[in-house]
Amino acid sequence: MKSSVLTRYRVMAYVTGVLLIALTLGVIAKYGLDMNGAGTFTAAVGFAHGWLYVVYLVLAFDLCIKAKMPIGRMVLILLAGTIPTAAFFVERRVTRELGPKVIHRESADAVEA
Repeated sequence: MKSSVLTRYRVMAYVTGVLLIALTLGVIAKYGLDMNGAGTFTAAVGFAHGWLYVVYLVLAFDLCIKAKMPIGRMVLILLAGTIPTAAFFVERRVTRELGPKVIHRESADAVEA
């Protein structure tokens, strides 16, 4: 598996996780604290998180297929983008597990030569 597959997944896991935390804080501010402007913030962040979560799903699915993960594990990784802070923990665990299996460009060039 190429390192770019893992890198793309990691970036989207962080982006999705940060946006989900921001969305959660926005919802708390809107409904719990009744703050002015929180509705606009929540709508904008919710829209961004929704579309970027779809990108996360595609990249996480690609990673899971290329790493030949079992279906149950794949579902947990895909759902990590829906639980605040879960994406960070799952990303860390997946990176720790798949890091040694990644083929880096330098080593791939050395093998071909």
